[in-house]
Amino acid sequence: MTTPESGVLYLCATPIGNLEDITLRVLRVLKEVDLIAAEDTRRTRKLLNHYDIRAELTSYHDHNRRSKGENLLEQLAAGRNVALVSDAGMPGISDPGEELVLEALSRGIPVVPLPGPSALITALVVSGLSAERFVFEGFLPRKNKDRTERLTELATEVRTIIFYEAPHRLLKTLEELLAHLGDRPACAARELTKRYEEVRRGTIGQLLEHFSSQAPKGEFVLVIGGYSGSRKTVKEGQEYRSLTPDEQVRVLTGEGMLPNEAIKKVARQMGVPRRELYRLLKTNKNRSRN
Repeated sequence: MTTPESGVLYLCATPIGNLEDITLRVLRVLKEVDLIAAEDTRRTRKLLNHYDIRAELTSYHDHNRRSKGENLLEQLAAGRNVALVSDAGMPGISDPGEELVLEALSRGIPVVPLPGPSALITALVVSGLSAERFVFEGFLPRKNKDRTERLTELATEVRTIIFYEAPHRLLKTLEELLAHLGDRPACAARELTKRYEEVRRGTIGQLLEHFSSQAPKGEFVLVIGGYSGSRKTVKEGQEYRSLTPDEQVRVLTGEGMLPNEAIKKVARQMGVPRRELYRLLKTNKNRSRN
């Protein structure tokens, strides 16, 4: 139960680019709270200076989330009001704010959301793809094994899929999306609401071709069309139907290739270690038996 002396944790959505994209309510709260916890204090200070807000500012990011998170919770318990902001958009989405919110709620500290800009929603509504039903995946896992498993799971996802991606990993991600999901409709939105905003629509293959010749710059939101029941992926220049690594292996073995050679070939095409693909196929086979 919330104690009378507890402070309030405000989740404040801040601009994803253009500083004018902020609500009057967020500006008022940022002026009134005792402390603002920011993912990047330098970036947030520019926002505060723009609106002449002279509030106490502290850092709260992935590297100090445990020690600083406990400190923020202690201040909230002592009655101080805290505003949480991320680098851009709504805190708690693909950042450590989620942990702070869960811990605050578990201790009976009130949490109040102040809605506003969101990169994923902005990209979705301008993508030209269905916004009726969608799933947000954030950043794909870094490890090849985890990425392969996640993309395999998404191969038959019928809802529109949204990813975040950094520019230096964009080409690799587009290549993997093409291999696992097929050449389906897609949109790449970068630098949303900023000076060099770009929204490029087409297919995954067309996006890959474009950004292979035009070096990716800025943070990206990828919006991918959902599974429509059939698609084609590429096998060394020859198109063939395939949804998952399992099916790619079955196509090759059906053409007379030995299983081990088929696994080796698919692993090479996907850019993953053969042992990881073999382990994934074995796991999927065991699941199908249960």
